[in-house]
Amino acid sequence: MNDRHVALIHAFYEALGSGDLDAIARCYHPEVSFGDPIFQEVEGRDRVMAMWRLQLGRRSDLLADFRDVTADDFTGSAHWTCRYTFTGTGREVVNEIDALFRFEDDLIVRHHDEYDFRHWSKMALGKPAGVVLGWTPMFRKSIRDGARKALDEVEQTWPG
Repeated sequence: MNDRHVALIHAFYEALGSGDLDAIARCYHPEVSFGDPIFQEVEGRDRVMAMWRLQLGRRSDLLADFRDVTADDFTGSAHWTCRYTFTGTGREVVNEIDALFRFEDDLIVRHHDEYDFRHWSKMALGKPAGVVLGWTPMFRKSIRDGARKALDEVEQTWPG
């Protein structure tokens, strides 16, 4: 167990839960990459932070509870529960997420979140749309394209 890396993961989730973007950025290596089922791959601290600005800007009610944090000298993991209201439908989402981390220079250089996209779409969109469409590749592509477009817009308009 690497206590510094465990503390880093704790600091990251505490910052995420309080919406502290500066503290989140301090946890990430300049060459960080982030991935999840919607954003897939986001490269570099500036773009990853634009993604978090987008997420936190859309969800003023985001709550992040985390547990099962482990880390060694090179890798770490945690389970976290993300609660928020999906802005497109006003529906409550409670997403269970498994996170994997890789460290370099005592910072997070790789962050990957994994969750069930079908389950997420059912919560976010409700029935029947989330149930009927949640498994289709075309629907996933539509969600991913919309997220990438929103990320590009946030990144272009952010002053710093």
